[in-house]
Amino acid sequence: MDVLAGLLDGPRARGACLLRMVMEPPWSVLVQEGASLSLMCMTRGEAWVVPEAGEPVLLRPGDAAVTRGPTRYTLADSRTTEPRTFIAHDGSSRTLRGDPLTETRPMGVRTWGNDPDGSAVMQVGTYRMEGEVSRPLLDALPPLLHLPADAWNWPLLPVLDEEIARDGAGQDAVLDRALDLVLVSALRAWFSRPEASAPAWYRAMGDPVVGRALRLVRDDPAHPWTVASLAAKCGVSRAGLARRFHDLVGEPPMTYLTRHRLDLAADLLREPGATLDSIARKVGYSRSSALSNAFQRVRGISPQAHRGRISTAASPDF
Repeated sequence: MDVLAGLLDGPRARGACLLRMVMEPPWSVLVQEGASLSLMCMTRGEAWVVPEAGEPVLLRPGDAAVTRGPTRYTLADSRTTEPRTFIAHDGSSRTLRGDPLTETRPMGVRTWGNDPDGSAVMQVGTYRMEGEVSRPLLDALPPLLHLPADAWNWPLLPVLDEEIARDGAGQDAVLDRALDLVLVSALRAWFSRPEASAPAWYRAMGDPVVGRALRLVRDDPAHPWTVASLAAKCGVSRAGLARRFHDLVGEPPMTYLTRHRLDLAADLLREPGATLDSIARKVGYSRSSALSNAFQRVRGISPQAHRGRISTAASPDF
């Protein structure tokens, strides 16, 4: 599995929201804090992305911007236009006081704005990726990154813009996959730029030996991997893989494997009804007790306590 694709896999990307905005100046929309990742793609006109901290960026047709949560940001026709409405993480929108919208209104499936013929059109996708597997990649991103149209491959934008207003069987799945592809394309382009500081494990994916070992582990974490079996699959000696892996990733292969398995387990504990036995089998442990022991040793908390902590954090605070 590609590392960037892994960001969007399984429970990590659940709850993604996609919205098409059509606006005519003056306009300004506050995107509420909480989303782990937001992607903005400009298809017509211009718009400013104004973060709570840092420099604003101007989006032109074909440009993309990615914000890393949980801080909020503003989309506007001008850097100085005050917000008039806000978008919540579920796609709902209202005035800043919580009143029903008047200036901004729905205009069909997944589309809203203040003018159906507005000069500014953009797609906004938000992800709630709260899992352990996605965290290293999210931590490697700046709070706001900007990709000009000539810096990345964006042929899917017109497709996304066309599909977003359709409402048929399976349309949500089509849009989810299209949005994921656009995001992966944008992040891949970002990490290839000189100003990006890609983490060691991401750079290691380009190595013919270590990259293959990483993909084998991520594609099949439940396999009973050893350094010897990974080395055989990669066509190198056991010592050669161990040395090269540590040099590029910063830790031994089995340490990486254990951490990845436990990160997956931590994410799967979010799944309603998932038993510890079933999770153990999915991440490469023969028994739930073996998973519990490893989880407690490495993370300092039992799986049951971790699940309880998640439930408490997800409960509304009245």
